[in-house]
Amino acid sequence: MGRRPAFLHPVVAFALFCAGLLSGCLKTPPDPLPPDSPTTEFLRVPAGWAEPDMPADNAFNDVRWALGRDLFFDPRLSLDGAVSCGTCHLPERAFAAPESITPGAFGAVGERNAATLTNAAYQPHFMSEGGVPTLEMQVLVPLQEPSEMAHNIVTVCEELSAAYADQAEAAYGRALDPFVMTRALATYQRSLLSGDAPWDRWQRGEAINPALAATLTEGAALFGAEGLGCDRCHAPPLFTTHGFANNGLDAVSEDPGRWRLTGEPADSGAFKIPTLRNIGFTAPYMHDGRFSTLDAVLDHYASGGAGHAHQDSLLAPFTLSASERSALLAFLSALDDTAFVADARWRP
Repeated sequence: MGRRPAFLHPVVAFALFCAGLLSGCLKTPPDPLPPDSPTTEFLRVPAGWAEPDMPADNAFNDVRWALGRDLFFDPRLSLDGAVSCGTCHLPERAFAAPESITPGAFGAVGERNAATLTNAAYQPHFMSEGGVPTLEMQVLVPLQEPSEMAHNIVTVCEELSAAYADQAEAAYGRALDPFVMTRALATYQRSLLSGDAPWDRWQRGEAINPALAATLTEGAALFGAEGLGCDRCHAPPLFTTHGFANNGLDAVSEDPGRWRLTGEPADSGAFKIPTLRNIGFTAPYMHDGRFSTLDAVLDHYASGGAGHAHQDSLLAPFTLSASERSALLAFLSALDDTAFVADARWRP
């Protein structure tokens, strides 16, 4: 067994504690919806993909989804009434943010870039160090983090109970409480499925522009095992392995990354490997948003990293010709699902 963590972010620790209380003391009653209620209009699984797993106490249905969407964009979830989930996770940015670090309630500034929620339903763990195992539990972290929404989940539910009384009753058969809020927000986020980019259509053998097909062929070869081996960390179709890696951003890590959770020296500076889907919409890049362009990201990896003591051994310097770089960038651009970003369903 690994040794105990040297420290754990207090809000993450408190969230895990609260989640235990929520799961142990606030068990949901049987699903209150009648059998003929609409259930999956807003859960559209991409062709050929497996259905996402759903918790036994939070089956997907559209009434819960609608409640979760309204809560997601409600700034009253923050203590100053100015920051919603959608402040840091904008639909037009594939549910990421345009700032390196998005200010939270009262202008507080945190430590990390807001990651995309694209295909969050398939993630096995959440937060950059992977310390939260479910979307339901993840809700507690930003809501109660002082540099994000700075609120208390019990208090905010009491404040909004009247406003959401009818929706909460229809969705879960009870008043708005921490159980309902965490599960409704998780339901909405599970619906954010993106799998119809040009790359997907190319993979399915659908007709695409011949010039694009040729570029994708070249870019895929560079991306894959016979080229740079990017797929070892960014495996299709989700374009992540959901693992953790120190990608050599710094020789000495200012942010301890996964070490914050595990206390293992080998995890110093390691972060959850992000998806590359919709990467054209999610700049700036890296856990701290230090790179504003994909060209800058390629320059970093081409350098072979900064030489951190625990830098991933897969990193090695490489050189690309101008045409190869263009093909690789075009391949990454083909992971952008413009229909997903423009989908009116996501907005209140």
